[in-house]
Amino acid sequence: MAMPRKLKNMNVYNDANSYQGLAKTATLPDLARKMEAWRGAGMDGPVKADMGHSDDGLQFEWTIGGMDLISIRQYGVTNASGVPLRFAGAYQRDDTGEVSVVEVILRGRHESYSFGDAEPGEDTEHTITTTCTYYKLIVDGNVEVEIDLLGMVFMVNGVDRLAEQRAAIGL
Repeated sequence: MAMPRKLKNMNVYNDANSYQGLAKTATLPDLARKMEAWRGAGMDGPVKADMGHSDDGLQFEWTIGGMDLISIRQYGVTNASGVPLRFAGAYQRDDTGEVSVVEVILRGRHESYSFGDAEPGEDTEHTITTTCTYYKLIVDGNVEVEIDLLGMVFMVNGVDRLAEQRAAIGL
């Protein structure tokens, strides 16, 4: 029997600044497509056409302990890709002990910054939601998914899914 890879440890980096000891949770962006049902003449049911990435976009939500001036000072940055973030995770199988290195590279800007509850003598957590224009998932050194919304790049396991579309429109 095999056992799944489980996240054993992680770190978050904001503009190359390590959040070791500060980052508590990280919710990685959902990978979602916008699908539109089409049922034409002679079809027994609808088939969903892929219309590109979901309208919900790429959202990275992360929670940190305490007050963090680096991320607060990034709030309202005007460049849509102005905040570089990186998630580094160690996923381990308990049957073999094998550790997989999972890295997610993101670029975007902070959409919301929740300061949470302020209560003396209690834990202080801030939650930041970063909307991203760029996403790259690397597992054990292999680029599994790369999405550059502004550059019209969509790669999955080395296959450029938008190459023909970019060529068709002269990009």
